[in-house]
Amino acid sequence: MFRHKGKRRSYGHNFRLASLLSFVAGIVNIVGLLSVDVLTTNVTGHFAFFSRTFVSEEFSSAVIYLWFLVSFLVGAFSSNFISETIVRKRENLSYVVPILLEIILLMLVATLHFNQPNVLACILLFAMGLQNALVTRVSQSVVRTTHLTGIFTDLGIELSQLLFYKTANENFTLKRSIYLKLAIIVCFFAGGIAAGFAYYYLKLKVLFIASSALILALLYDYILLKFYVIKRKVLHRH
Repeated sequence: MFRHKGKRRSYGHNFRLASLLSFVAGIVNIVGLLSVDVLTTNVTGHFAFFSRTFVSEEFSSAVIYLWFLVSFLVGAFSSNFISETIVRKRENLSYVVPILLEIILLMLVATLHFNQPNVLACILLFAMGLQNALVTRVSQSVVRTTHLTGIFTDLGIELSQLLFYKTANENFTLKRSIYLKLAIIVCFFAGGIAAGFAYYYLKLKVLFIASSALILALLYDYILLKFYVIKRKVLHRH
């Protein structure tokens, strides 16, 4: 899901990546909303709140929304900075550190009791900035997992294009793209609904589910890599 880039990257890689990480984003989004009443997977709404509080001269509140925006931005910056630094030495590990950092942050929030809800929101926004930047970089902007506005826009465009593009190849390409976007939407909703029910029993510990999903993704890539390495060695001997 993470290692393959460029021409080596297949539709299946993007589909699995989109499904899993949009599920994680759905969990984080609902947990942020239920725990501190803040949307933590995108920043669009925070721009509106920042504008409203700034115009109303509620500057202390405006600063908080500004911190939300900056947290997501710094998360995205950190993700790409880490990946670009590591890729020059160990290309296969360039995605591991940002994902591990996201896992640590989610576990930190799930474990510790924060008296400052705005700090908790900033940590979750930072983690989602990490994830969104990594997914965008790995998939070459094909997959976005932390917000749905662009996904719904693209889905609407592609559904309408089905009425005009009639050749078999055009229909095949369009349908695969539509299925990918539907997977993101369904998994985001599934993560949100499942975490919404679980939150009333587990509270912030619901984030352990998101962390576990990310750990499984790393293990999946590692095991698959080892499998192909062994397979190549066996074929080479024969």
